[in-house]
Amino acid sequence: MAFTFTDSNVEQIIASGKLVMIDCWATWCGPCMAMAPIIDELADEFADRAVIGKYNVEEEGDLSTTYRIMSLPTILFFKNGERVDRLAGSQNKETLKAKIESLL
Repeated sequence: MAFTFTDSNVEQIIASGKLVMIDCWATWCGPCMAMAPIIDELADEFADRAVIGKYNVEEEGDLSTTYRIMSLPTILFFKNGERVDRLAGSQNKETLKAKIESLL
């Protein structure tokens, strides 16, 4: 199951130094809802090596402001406390898995 990122925990998780993948989403976003099961599957597959989760832009706002999230879904990748990549738009599982493996 995907981790739930909030404004109160996201900076601490990023600062942990682990690989972090954050799916920025909203309930009204069809592609976001379609990707939800993929994010959950990847969170389970990489649970021992990365923190993979979701950030609801309707309920939270700091991260979306800081990283200028203008379209959904947007996926942010962090490693060693730094943003290392960003993907915008719907992604398939193979693309996300390859990106995660390349950053580990």
